[in-house]
Amino acid sequence: MEELARESISLLARSASHADPPRLGSFGAVFIMLKSALGAGLLNFPWAFQKAGGVNTAISVELVSLVFLISGLVILGYASSVSRQTTYQDVVSEVCGRTVGQLCEVCFCFNLFMICVAFLVVVQDQLEKLCISLYETVTGSSEGEMPYHWYTDQRFALFIMCLFIILPLSIPKEIGIQKYTSVLGTLAATYLCVAVIVKYYLMDSHPAIITPEHSQGLSSWASMFSVVPTICFGFQCHEACIAIYSSMENQKLSHWVIISVLSMFFCLLIYTLTGVYGFMTFGRAVASDILMSYPGDDVVMIISRLLFGISIITIYPIILLLGRSVILNLVLRIQRRRRGVVTSSFESRCRVVLTVIWITITLLIAMYVPDMGEVISVIGGISAFFIFIFPGLCLVFTMQTESVTPRVRVVLTIWGVITIVVGTFIFGQSTTIAVMELFQKF
Repeated sequence: MEELARESISLLARSASHADPPRLGSFGAVFIMLKSALGAGLLNFPWAFQKAGGVNTAISVELVSLVFLISGLVILGYASSVSRQTTYQDVVSEVCGRTVGQLCEVCFCFNLFMICVAFLVVVQDQLEKLCISLYETVTGSSEGEMPYHWYTDQRFALFIMCLFIILPLSIPKEIGIQKYTSVLGTLAATYLCVAVIVKYYLMDSHPAIITPEHSQGLSSWASMFSVVPTICFGFQCHEACIAIYSSMENQKLSHWVIISVLSMFFCLLIYTLTGVYGFMTFGRAVASDILMSYPGDDVVMIISRLLFGISIITIYPIILLLGRSVILNLVLRIQRRRRGVVTSSFESRCRVVLTVIWITITLLIAMYVPDMGEVISVIGGISAFFIFIFPGLCLVFTMQTESVTPRVRVVLTIWGVITIVVGTFIFGQSTTIAVMELFQKF
């Protein structure tokens, strides 16, 4: 698990061993932070720009959010140095107490679960477009002439992929494939960003960008803040940052601030360019998954679909392993308390059962809630705990024990409270919107 925390492109990689990790330099730390943040969230940014009301509004919200994103990273690095813990959950538990630490574990598992759902929704979208492209290539017919059969449905293809590829990769106790595929997420995100920009300039004509009319009052604010869940999902690398900080050669707080700023700046550049050019290419018609807006026979975008698809298929088992490990440890503790001993066969059975249940439920949700925007609304709300609420709590609790001047203690405590309040608002707003949209469907 130590190697997983250092190398995984998952934004949720963490360290779980007590061995001393290899020391990371500045370049390595920035690169791993980028690998942790860049991923499937990029696909949703053009749609978020449209939903927010246009480029200016979305970028303004991004820049304000960036202050809190960087602040959260700095606070977590500081809390890690004070508590001398190397995982997110251990830092929160040590600094804020056992109860908050248990809440952190629950949020951690649920966040991982919903990210797996989002990944399967993305794979399902790409399978749909790839099937259409294959049909058009083989038959020479158009998409509208494609007959429907149960075996050509993308949901059936997703089921087969989960059964024969994702499940076998997820059952083992340790995941080694990420050592060979850790660069795929960053490559897919960078390729998509460049492809979206190039496609915009190669278009013969562009749609008129008509931003939604903002009425005064609550609807205007709701539209503006609708981009926040996507920002939280896209920029989230906070769960991995403590493992990265603990592995660095230079652990001075000023150096960690520079690493955090550089990482978030490069993420901002890639996400903003993709959001701006994707929105300007399709206007109000942009899909919640930008790749779904491009035709199925576009070779450049077929490559992007393959990159994202392969990347997600290899990342999903890592995310599952991290979530499963938390649940499995709880089950094994209960079994040890009851029986006094845990056999390897019991551990293996629990691991297989948990894996099958996890994949089955995420698959069913992905099949029947196919809109990526709705899934990200939920993930963005949960991400607020890791980006805003838990760092804010760590800062408030730390200021009660650390030797600092009274003025510094007051200022930082106030900032911690502000961060907690903002995170609570984002969680409430994102969750409410997701629930309301779900009820509207039914």
